[in-house]
Amino acid sequence: MAESASERRRREEEAQFAERGVSLWQDAWRRLLRNRMAVAGLLFIGFLVFCFITADFLPPYSYREADYENTRIGPRWPDHIFGTDKLGRDVFSRVWWGTRVSLTVAVVGSLTALVIGVTYGAISGYLGGRIDNLMMRFVDVMYGFPTLLFIILIMVVLPSETAIQGMINIFIAIGVVGWMGMARLVRGQFLSLREKEFVLAARMVGAGPARIISRHLLPNSLGPAIVSLTLGIPSLILTEAVLSFIGLGVPPPYPSWGQMVSEGWRGLRATPHLTVFPGLAISLTMLAFNFLGDGLRDALDPTMRGTALVRAARRKKRRARRAARRAAAKAA
Repeated sequence: MAESASERRRREEEAQFAERGVSLWQDAWRRLLRNRMAVAGLLFIGFLVFCFITADFLPPYSYREADYENTRIGPRWPDHIFGTDKLGRDVFSRVWWGTRVSLTVAVVGSLTALVIGVTYGAISGYLGGRIDNLMMRFVDVMYGFPTLLFIILIMVVLPSETAIQGMINIFIAIGVVGWMGMARLVRGQFLSLREKEFVLAARMVGAGPARIISRHLLPNSLGPAIVSLTLGIPSLILTEAVLSFIGLGVPPPYPSWGQMVSEGWRGLRATPHLTVFPGLAISLTMLAFNFLGDGLRDALDPTMRGTALVRAARRKKRRARRAARRAAAKAA
């Protein structure tokens, strides 16, 4: 049977990609940089990291410094560019400080869910059978509880007299309920990979379960896990904002974006800046992580591997053909 044009083109593209010797992660990074929205989200996250690092010395005021002569004033250049709250504290400095709470929850909460979910899902998916059935039934039972209500119950039970205790309580609450989706994802990856040829070959040469999981199964499951982790960060930030809004998050005077929205929403018409700026910070941060997660999902898709190099090769061929036509037209 004659080979179709599409199949021949696909084989040529795969050969070009193989000749370049580019790994999956290198190609994924190149495709991620070609996604403008993902790059914009990455740059904004980098700006948040900068704010996190410099919150101690770069803001113009301390988050607890009060100016009782200038309370509830609107944005005013150059001393209070975001205005002040009911105690005269600078909103710009407090929004800057609030970056620490949101990024800490995003990083620590997501890593907690990653460690617990990957460990649980890897054990369940690799062992399979009755153990897998029992472990997944426990996950189903956990899914039966309303997530936000369960987190609120945990936060009410645990004491939070200081900012550190409040942060630890948030991490515990997120860790208890945030790992189930990751466990299901990793378990599905392990179930599909454990019967592959490279896993069977590793068993034939005497590799134990720990080596098979750590060297063969887990690295091939990291792509979807990283994407799921990144896309889950906005929900963690929103959860922390909701907890702070209802008074169960980080206790005052330490600033949190949700807490600032809670303090300012009652006077939204008179002093909108108390709600708009922290709400805008929450929205932009969630959008940045969503854009980055979408970009990572497209970049780590194995069906798209090599497309960046293939498109570059096609553009090079088109430029060469146009140059040849222009040269032929001049010669004529």
